[in-house]
Amino acid sequence: MAPKLKDKQQKPPPPPMEDLFAALNGHIEQLEFEKAVKVADQVLSIAPGDEDAIKCKVVGLIKDDKTKEALSVIRSCKNPSLDFGFFKAYCLYRENELDEALKSLKSQETTPAAMLLEAQILFRLGKFDACIDIYQKLQKSKVDLLDTNYVASLVAAGRASEVQVEALRGKAKSSFELAFNTACSLIESNKYTDAEQFLLLARTTGREALLEDGAPEDEIETELAPIAVQLAYVQQLLGHRQEALEAYTHIIKSDVGDELSLAVAVNNLIALRIPKDVSDGLKKLDRLKQKDDKQSFHLTAKLDSKLSPKQKESIYVTRVLLLLHANKMDQARELVAALPDMFPESVMPVLLQAALFVRENKAGKAEEVLAQFSEKFPEKSKVFLLARAQVAATASHPHIAAESLSKIPDIQHMPATVATLVSLKERAGDIDGAAAVLDAAINWWSNSMTEDNKLNVLMQEAASFKLRHGREEEASRLYEELVKSHGSVEALVGLVTTVARVDVKKAEAYEQKLKPLPGLKGINVDNLEKTSGAKHEEGISQVKVAETYEGKSKSKAKKKRKRKPRYPKGFDPANPGPPPDPERWLPKRERSSYRPKRKDKRAAAQVRGSQGSVARDKHEAGATSSNAKSNQAATSKGASQNSVAEPSQTSSKSRKKSRN
Repeated sequence: MAPKLKDKQQKPPPPPMEDLFAALNGHIEQLEFEKAVKVADQVLSIAPGDEDAIKCKVVGLIKDDKTKEALSVIRSCKNPSLDFGFFKAYCLYRENELDEALKSLKSQETTPAAMLLEAQILFRLGKFDACIDIYQKLQKSKVDLLDTNYVASLVAAGRASEVQVEALRGKAKSSFELAFNTACSLIESNKYTDAEQFLLLARTTGREALLEDGAPEDEIETELAPIAVQLAYVQQLLGHRQEALEAYTHIIKSDVGDELSLAVAVNNLIALRIPKDVSDGLKKLDRLKQKDDKQSFHLTAKLDSKLSPKQKESIYVTRVLLLLHANKMDQARELVAALPDMFPESVMPVLLQAALFVRENKAGKAEEVLAQFSEKFPEKSKVFLLARAQVAATASHPHIAAESLSKIPDIQHMPATVATLVSLKERAGDIDGAAAVLDAAINWWSNSMTEDNKLNVLMQEAASFKLRHGREEEASRLYEELVKSHGSVEALVGLVTTVARVDVKKAEAYEQKLKPLPGLKGINVDNLEKTSGAKHEEGISQVKVAETYEGKSKSKAKKKRKRKPRYPKGFDPANPGPPPDPERWLPKRERSSYRPKRKDKRAAAQVRGSQGSVARDKHEAGATSSNAKSNQAATSKGASQNSVAEPSQTSSKSRKKSRN
């Protein structure tokens, strides 16, 4: 009889669909998204095309921060009735595929949620003005965190002055994100003290809110890490370098912040220490780059997607500066060559390229590069021209530096620019050009209606310059205008001294306007001119000095008795002979005529025996040396032994003498 086969284990029947959907709804309400995805998979195993289950799975994966898996589910869905355009755009945004996310969002209906997502994508793309336009359209709709994102966009766009700080002060007390962004706007407006107050408010408000939510201490520190980094940055801007250094160091060592905050803290700490601790700074930056990229420097994928373009550029610039200080020119050259493609709208890659040329002692190439880009990008030419002027002035090319500054029209009238241009043209020997710069600046300030007018200062300096270069008539004209317009005593003194060289009568007429000095009425000018001059003595008034010299003029000045020079015994001044050796006081070894004695090679080859052995004669030593030539290897070995043993033998002889 054949044996009975064991009954195969049958799978339990699937639970009813009603129970599965009830469990799915319960997990979603309890925010248990991982369990909700598993239940959705059970539903799809029974009904593969169920639209509700697919939607729940996609939303659950997104809520569980598994956007890549959610994107895979959306792309594999073939049901045309399901529109996942918004979810697809959001997943692409989270995966940093921004251009594709924007395309996917364009086909969607214009809703507040879609507009908010579009604004966030534009923000990440660096299109801040378009992002601000969307937020302005959303002002009437009640969208969460709208004010927070709007302020962040204004700051990123360089429009921090448009932030209504007073209107947001009340809202900032209930939202630490809004208080943080408002502080960032104040930093951009150079209001560091106010920014510090908002950051302290953000830290207090954030800690209270997170404690109410029951967050643990390490999570609170991670959430508030950006505020701590920004507070340290404000301390740095306020000039409290030590406090900033300690704060950055604590944030990096504690390692409680998120990756972005740590990256910013590392960059700011290195910027404070440059050029000190260059190798340590390079090691710290190596922690921010991709692990598999050993040769070149690229930030990790997370940092590259989350950091703003300005923050990323700052980190790369810090890296280049460290490489320049470390004289690692090959790595610096490679990184500088890659920066224009990474930051096409920025001027920093060009400036770093010029800095690299300067470091390689190629100032001419740096000037050429900066000149080319100033012509190629006229709207950014001011930065390039200023950098070119600095490079040229440092490289002793004053004419190129003056030419670069002359091409920036909006600063030509500023006193600092005028002084720099005049100095550069003087160095280049262009006195007429320097005078033309002063005349143009005087003309501009003469027609200016500003309150802080610099005409008086410029005219005074121009008159002094022209007097220094022998242009008395032009200088006297400027001094005369100053006397008529401002009536300053300095200008009147300058006018009298200048006109006296050209027109004495005119100088005497202006001299009458000077106030007489007290105590000079009793001075006889004719007698004063005959004296040899006044000697300064502290505590004596001008009248007493004048009276003293009046009395001295009547008596003959005492002559100092000249002493005859004393010569050495036997020295004849008429026949002094050859001059003494200038090196006579130097030791013999330090004199230029010193030649050291050559060592006797025959003595080096002499073999020294034990105590009591007979010393050989010179001819025997010579014979030994001649025999040694036939066996070069043995001789060289013996010579080396002698050179090592010789000091110890000399010391033993000295010890024997000391015993005697």
